[in-house]
Amino acid sequence: MESPQKKKQRNKWLALINIPIQMGIIVFLFSQLGQWLDHKFLNKYNLYVKILTMVGVALAFYNIARQLKEINKSEEE
Repeated sequence: MESPQKKKQRNKWLALINIPIQMGIIVFLFSQLGQWLDHKFLNKYNLYVKILTMVGVALAFYNIARQLKEINKSEEE
């Protein structure tokens, strides 16, 4: 049977591995939404894709900071 320390460390690594995947999915989905809006409302400057991609990046960084804070909090316990 595994020790609780090993199990906790494995869960930490699993959370850290998932962070870039989540970031990529968030940015991709926001950019796709921006592209769809640019085509729907015929925007030649691609403003929707630029704005929504930046919103997706900001949201992804916020998500990373929140998850790292949670990991550090659980590590201190």
